[in-house]
Amino acid sequence: MLVSNFLVLNNGKARQVDLPASNRLRMHLRTYEPFSLINNGLLNSYPSLHHDEKSQIVVVGGGITGALVSHALMQKNYSVIMIDRRDIGCGSTAATTSMLQYEIDVPLYKLADMIGENEAVFCYRQGIEAIGRLEQLVRENDIDCGFEKKQSLFVARNCGDASWLIKEFEMRQKYNLGVRWLGKEEVFNDYGIRSQGAILSSVAGSVDAYRLTHRLIAMNAARGMQVYDQTFAEKFDLNSTGATVYLESGNNIRCDKVVFCSGYEAAEILKEQPADLFYTYACVSERGIKLPAAIKNTLVWDTGNPYLYMRTTDDGRLLVGGEDSANRLFFLNRTRKIKSKRLHSKLKRLMPGTEFLEDFSWGGTFGSTKDGLPYVGLSPEYKNAVFVLAYGGNGITFSAQAMQIVTELLDGKENDLAKLYRFGR
Repeated sequence: MLVSNFLVLNNGKARQVDLPASNRLRMHLRTYEPFSLINNGLLNSYPSLHHDEKSQIVVVGGGITGALVSHALMQKNYSVIMIDRRDIGCGSTAATTSMLQYEIDVPLYKLADMIGENEAVFCYRQGIEAIGRLEQLVRENDIDCGFEKKQSLFVARNCGDASWLIKEFEMRQKYNLGVRWLGKEEVFNDYGIRSQGAILSSVAGSVDAYRLTHRLIAMNAARGMQVYDQTFAEKFDLNSTGATVYLESGNNIRCDKVVFCSGYEAAEILKEQPADLFYTYACVSERGIKLPAAIKNTLVWDTGNPYLYMRTTDDGRLLVGGEDSANRLFFLNRTRKIKSKRLHSKLKRLMPGTEFLEDFSWGGTFGSTKDGLPYVGLSPEYKNAVFVLAYGGNGITFSAQAMQIVTELLDGKENDLAKLYRFGR
């Protein structure tokens, strides 16, 4: 059975978007309660909207992307209303493993072939700047969110992978991106990891994205941003003179611009489909797991397809993720258990001798674009709408970049990253 999930009015012309009936209620963005939600609980609660409102900007989506972008808009003195169909931070943000990397899912040497060498290097460097911007934001506002500066270790799983990983290292080294090549003996001695060599990057980090989201939104709500959760946008009238967001409650919000920060769900109203969606899984150990000292300061990921990734948490656990799948039955408990066991097996092969005692496991929705880059900017399909679709393994750093892109676009300024992240590319 199909129902209309969104009705979008653009220049007076209505377009019905038909979606499965299950999507009309709620798209599955995660399965079971992830560690960050259990660990933190519901930090803040906001009312739903049951009256008409108006504002300069409506931000759709109360996850980490919406939190960062709305903060940038508030810094520019826009009047902002944020809405989310769920509780704040309880979509994909609750499920993210919160690894902050400048590396894009597409290796630099491959991205150079796709968009040009200078452009690819620019994207990688902007990732480094984004991590610094996040650190500055956290420090300046004294936000308690478990932010930690770390290194990143990109591990070659086998000899075949090592050959292209060396090529990747040489290109990053050419452009002074802060990397070292480690041989397999050094990787094992320092990290206890079996490999055929690895790239060690000096810039990376980790954060509790759920906590950062809540802290940022609460801070800006205190400054005058209106926040409404459990508020479903049923249709949008996007035209040359402004925009209206029509709510399921029968009320509406009139505004100048709508900024879509709802990621996978925002793509539902686009004809252009920017990403393939799949499901990724993660599990976290009990506290006090014994690990090599270097691991505690390092994000680790390997060259597998799908790749395995891991990091320590600020309370002394090991978080492991991967086992990506296109199977839409990802939310079944049986699937989660199977994926969790596979993650345990892969970890044991990668780090023999590690005793991983699982405490929590969960799954979440993930997106992958053809070039590993996000889609941020104006869609040619709609007037007065800006989209921030921060797909990929480093969606948080993409969202940090979007803070500047969105505000500059609204100011009528050109932005070099926006040209690379544009729709229709």
